[in-house]
Formats: sequence, structure tokens, C-alpha cells
Amino acid sequence: MKIIQLGMVGGGRSSQIGDSHRVAANRDGLFKLSAGAFDKDPLASVEFGKKLGIDSSRAYADYRAMLQQELTRDDGIDAVSIMTPNGFHFEMASAFAANGIHVICEKPVTTTVEDAIKLAELVKDKDIVFGVMYGYTGYPMIKQAREMVRNGELGEIHTIKSEFAHGHAMHTVEQEKEGAAWRVDPKISGPSFVLADVGTHAYHIAGFVSGLKPIQVCAHLTSVVRTRPLEDNAFIWLKYPNGANGTVWASAVATGNQHGLNLRIYGSKASLQWHQERPNQLIYKQTSMSTKIYERGADDLYPAARIERVGVGHPEGYFESFSNVYRQFGQAIQAKLANQSLPVDYPGIDDGIQGVKFIESCLTSQVSGQAWVNL
Repeated sequence: MKIIQLGMVGGGRSSQIGDSHRVAANRDGLFKLSAGAFDKDPLASVEFGKKLGIDSSRAYADYRAMLQQELTRDDGIDAVSIMTPNGFHFEMASAFAANGIHVICEKPVTTTVEDAIKLAELVKDKDIVFGVMYGYTGYPMIKQAREMVRNGELGEIHTIKSEFAHGHAMHTVEQEKEGAAWRVDPKISGPSFVLADVGTHAYHIAGFVSGLKPIQVCAHLTSVVRTRPLEDNAFIWLKYPNGANGTVWASAVATGNQHGLNLRIYGSKASLQWHQERPNQLIYKQTSMSTKIYERGADDLYPAARIERVGVGHPEGYFESFSNVYRQFGQAIQAKLANQSLPVDYPGIDDGIQGVKFIESCLTSQVSGQAWVNL
């Protein structure tokens, strides 16, 4: 299979996520980072590209120059990873997709549902791979949890509780850290801070494992740090078509919490718990029975969960999860380039649309006095 020539937009000197994408893309030898527009400062973009070892002629001042020049090259990029602030995703992703370049995009894919649908139509028309970086779905024990639910080991699901609640923005970090201010600026981030930043991860992982999509949401959004124009704490209630209920708690002001991505799913037979800060373990409980803890890499896991990258007992975490998702993207892109078909098992444009619908519906609920809103 062809090594994928990868371009990158964003992820430069002040990026919090750029290294995660680069490590993940490099892990399995499916991608080669060949070009990039890394910074809004043209000189900084070029200099950063050089530090990464990219040919100076392919370290671009902006994404438009990269797109224009790469299209003229015989060895031009096959795919692009976009990790800019939210407000630029639609414009950039659309430009590359329109020219047949496969796209890997940070979430949320757009800031409005209307734009997300337009982007999905473009992706379908151009028949490209469009991956959305819900990177936490690459954890082996999340795959195990999904398989256990699919195989009925929990029975009928009735309650889903997910949260992504950290405390690193309890104070005005946007005034102190380069790269943080845009997250609370609606002109750049769009209409949401914490829902767009971490809430969509909690929402997506709940659906990924449970296989359920909610039909209604009710949201209560607040700015605990009162100078912020966008919410930094959000409580969401969900209703599912089978009668199940759920909650999502998204927060950047959960004082003392380091990361805070947790998932609990309760069914008629049993429940599951997974905590991202202890990712090697999946907790399985039944009433009046001993608790069972599934361990990453163990022989009694489903095949889908046997994607470990280090030996049993070693901590395997964030970078491995991102790498697993990038491997899925890479395999799908390679199949497209070779005119082959491959079963889809990666977060794609439909997941991206659902994430934007979730944000928009929560915002509608808030301005409607915490009314229930259809998804």
C-alpha cells in the first residue's frame, strides 16, 4: 500500500494537540508528514516546518498556498490533518475536500449544523475519507466495552452517564497561556467553549460504546468564571428512543480534576465503568456478584480489543489511543487510493455532524430556558 503523503494545518508552536497528531500519524508507517501550514504567523509557520524536518519549499505560509502548490506536485499530499481553532474548520476542510484530498479534522468539524451538512455532502460527492479526531475511541478497553454491549452482556441499556470534567480553566488561563484565549472567543471558537472542547468527546464515546443515539437533550450551561462570554460548565440530560436516560457533564472548572473523562453504562443484567486516567481496566458489575475487572491485553477480551501496542501490565494510554485511530484513518485512505473497499470503523463525517447537532441543540435548550430539544 502507498505511504500517505500528509499535510498539516495548525499544530504549530503554541498548539496543545499538534504533537498528538504527529506522533499518531508517524506510529505505524502509514503516513509521511510532507507539508504543512502550522501557524497564523507566516514566518513562524515556515520555521516550525523546518524544525520538523520538512523540506523548506513545503513549509507554507498559509493553507491556501499549501493547497495550491501541493496540487501541482507529482508527490503532492494525499491527505491533510486540520487542527486549527473551530471557526476555521469548515472553510479549510471544504477547500481540501473539494480538491479530492482526504481530510482528518479536529472536532467539532464546524460551528453550525448547516455547515456540517454542507461538508458531508461535499465529502460524499468527492468520495473521500473524512476522519474526525475522536481520539479516545482508540483505547482497547473502549473497544471491549462496545463489544460487550453489542453482545448483550449488559442486557437492555437504561442509563448512560458520561463526563469530561477537568479543572484546568478554573482561573482565567486565557489571559495567561498562549493558545488558550481562542477557546473562549466566540469569533474564533464558535458559540461554545466547554461543550465543543470536551463535551463532544463525552457525548461521542457514550454513543460509540452504547450504540444508542439520543432523541432529545436538555441543557444547563453556566460560566463559573463570570468574565467568560462562553460556558465553562455544562450539565446535559438525554433521552433515548428505547426509553433509556443519560447525562453528560462537561466542565473546565471541576477543581482538582486532572482530566476527568469517565463513562458508566447500566443495563438490565450488568454495568460497565471506564476511567480514562486508568485506561487499562474496564469494570464489570452484576448485582450480588463479585466485581470483575477486565485488563487490557488479557486473553478473555474480544478480538476488537486486542489492539495493544505494549506488553500486558505496562501503562498504555493517550498516544496509543490516538495512534489506533490514525491507523484506522490510514487504512481507509490507503484503500481509497488503491480503489479498494474497506469496512468503515473510524469516527467519520456522520459522527462529526452528530457532535455539532449535540452542541447546537444544547445551546438552543439553554436559551429556551432549559427546554427539551429534539436532536
